[in-house]
Amino acid sequence: MLYKTMVGVNKHLNKLISIGFPQLEVGSDTLLKAGELMAAAGATKVLIVTDAIIGSMPMTETLCASLSQSKIDYFIYDEVKPNPTIAAVAIGADLFHQHSCDAIIAIGGGSPIDCAKAIGAKIVTNRPVRKLAGKLKVRKKLPLFMAIPTTAGTGSEATVAAVISDPSAKQKFAIVDPNLIPDYALIDPSLMTGLPPHITAATGMDALTHAIEAYIGTYQNPLTNKFAVQAIEAIFAYLPTAYQNGENIEARERMAMASYEAGCAFTRAYVGYVHAFAHQLGGMYHIPHGLANAVLLPRVLELLYPSSKKRFAQLARIVGLEDGQQFIDAVDELNQQLNIPKAFPELIVSDIPLLTQRALAEAHGTYPVPSYINQQQGEELLKLFLV
Repeated sequence: MLYKTMVGVNKHLNKLISIGFPQLEVGSDTLLKAGELMAAAGATKVLIVTDAIIGSMPMTETLCASLSQSKIDYFIYDEVKPNPTIAAVAIGADLFHQHSCDAIIAIGGGSPIDCAKAIGAKIVTNRPVRKLAGKLKVRKKLPLFMAIPTTAGTGSEATVAAVISDPSAKQKFAIVDPNLIPDYALIDPSLMTGLPPHITAATGMDALTHAIEAYIGTYQNPLTNKFAVQAIEAIFAYLPTAYQNGENIEARERMAMASYEAGCAFTRAYVGYVHAFAHQLGGMYHIPHGLANAVLLPRVLELLYPSSKKRFAQLARIVGLEDGQQFIDAVDELNQQLNIPKAFPELIVSDIPLLTQRALAEAHGTYPVPSYINQQQGEELLKLFLV
């Protein structure tokens, strides 16, 4: 099969690409270090990339105060929406030049961080955003870049990818390049204590999806397995607590680190069908990415289980269970604890063939899936989520 040949070739090429890590700063009030770190790295004016909600919160004031204390000027771009678009990236790049910035700080969830990555990529390549889709199209170091996640889910502060939406095509695409990894990642659990439970749930399951898909894919290796196992253990142990008691700082920090570790795993071992279908649902209906992953995850695992029983048995042992089906049941139970829905009210029957076609094209062209599903299987999968 051509897909298998492509994945095999990409696996060997993947080993030749050096993927680094950001300088990691972890702990409550780590945000206060932002100005000092950026000043030491030579920043003089920063483009702060965020959304309107985060931009209006005290954490952004704290960030700005830290920059000012270190004599760094800044401009705030706070118009990023969920599923950032090509236009949002272009506006951000224009603002970077207009205000003579020399560094970027993203503060927020995966959308501001991905948008900031794409802004940096557009700045250094001076190419249309759509032409950066795919692998290794950037090839230049981004401007000095710091990521400050405010959710524990995307792991974008540790990854080589930025996912951008093309509203005209109702699709998402990924820009993938090692240069997208931030120079600094500040993980401050105190920024996450006010997250609403439903966002805690969806982002936490997003991180779990990253770790599981990295672990069962054919690109997995001892390093990615280590990160994935640590993330899976922590998520099962701490996500229910973070959901039930958002002020629990230990649970927040452990979930934040799990998100980072899952990011380290999947940026080297990639993801799979859950993400491929979630991207299409997000592009077509604007369903939040973490929520789409959470709803899809147990049903996709059921589809893959018969061909990957050994790997699923290993997943079961990670969380103290005996076999792969018990692990899938545990994922289902975790979704139930977190009040994750079982269907997508937005899903339209007539869209299912196109959604499946696009998802399989993404998965088979990019991801080292453990086994292959066909168009009919994909359509039957999506029908499970009709209301």
